[in-house]
Amino acid sequence: MRHWSVLLLLAACVSPSCASAQFSDGKIVVGVLGDQSGVVADVGGPGSIVAAKMAIEDAGGAAGDVPVEMISADHQNKPDVAMSIAREWFDRRGVDVIVDLPHTGAVLGLMTLATEKQRSLMVSGAASVEITGARCSPYVTHWTDDTYALARGTAAALTEQGLRSWYFLTADYAFGHDLERDATKVVEEHSGKVLGSARHPLNTADFASLLLRAQSSKAQVIALASAGADTVNAIKQAAQFGIGQGGQHLAALHVFVTDVNSLGLETAQGMMISTGFYWNENEAIRAFSVRFQQRHGRMPTREQAGVYASLSHYLKAAKIAKTDDAATLNATMRELPVDRFGSEAKILPNGRVVYDLGVYRVKSPAASRFAWDYYEKIASIPAADAFRSMASSGCNVTEGAARVR
Repeated sequence: MRHWSVLLLLAACVSPSCASAQFSDGKIVVGVLGDQSGVVADVGGPGSIVAAKMAIEDAGGAAGDVPVEMISADHQNKPDVAMSIAREWFDRRGVDVIVDLPHTGAVLGLMTLATEKQRSLMVSGAASVEITGARCSPYVTHWTDDTYALARGTAAALTEQGLRSWYFLTADYAFGHDLERDATKVVEEHSGKVLGSARHPLNTADFASLLLRAQSSKAQVIALASAGADTVNAIKQAAQFGIGQGGQHLAALHVFVTDVNSLGLETAQGMMISTGFYWNENEAIRAFSVRFQQRHGRMPTREQAGVYASLSHYLKAAKIAKTDDAATLNATMRELPVDRFGSEAKILPNGRVVYDLGVYRVKSPAASRFAWDYYEKIASIPAADAFRSMASSGCNVTEGAARVR
């Protein structure tokens, strides 16, 4: 890690901003860019804005003596819209860092722009493992569960229970493809077999034909490689088709606590869920989550918690580095230990934030004791097993540092 950080710092120090170690415009401007009204607005959306505001307020509204401002926008899950907003933010609004960032297609395009403009991206919404893979950038960090981690948790847990024949219903864009690919590897590693798959566009309302194909496959597990409203709709319609009663198991590989809330425990009970954040995991997380609920009306998702944790760490690094130079700040962030609500995490040289992952089972209505008491923890996956190693990520740190020069 030190080798990567030194390369970044050397690259940054060819610029005047590093020499003066100052803030370019006397302030830090944070942009919250996400889905405010579409298929994944429930898991990020307005709640991500609340989380960013909380992080700024908890930092005293400043990084040291430098004030922090925040703006936000809706990228509508469209890569071209995201690119247009980010370019305008970087060129005219003085935005130093963009947070939240659902939709892998949008993020992969923005990574190129951020590297070109030398600005920071902190991803909490998109989940593709490629964000910290061969396309890695020294300006990008990934703060929440990726497709590799999600597959390691849920797919491994189910195959170890003897559920070894699978059929995938997959969102037809980079995130869904990556999640299906990574889960397939886990299934096959556990002597399982994928019997088939079907793909659907983002924001699909009718899953009937897809579910019938999955049902007729006789696979033990029908796996949903999707997110947000797509996952909720598929689960609701699967219940209408009686898929659970027929002996098949539904595996939602990318589920949020707000999805379970929308479904209700009667429908969601028994589902296996992998996540690096659950609001009731420990005292520090509960304290943050209760404050968040008081402002937003519901418990935070891992995406919203990721916005808070990432921005808190960024502002801590800016205070220490005394600059808004993105290369210097990203190097500093990688050197500092990460405080994830009382538990320590770290950032690998490729920008991947690593931490222990939890595997949970959704409780039955009878087992739930109070509002939002939805998960029972059944296993923990150490960070070293939950995420790809630096060596296997495909990220070339030397090439990444060269791009900063």
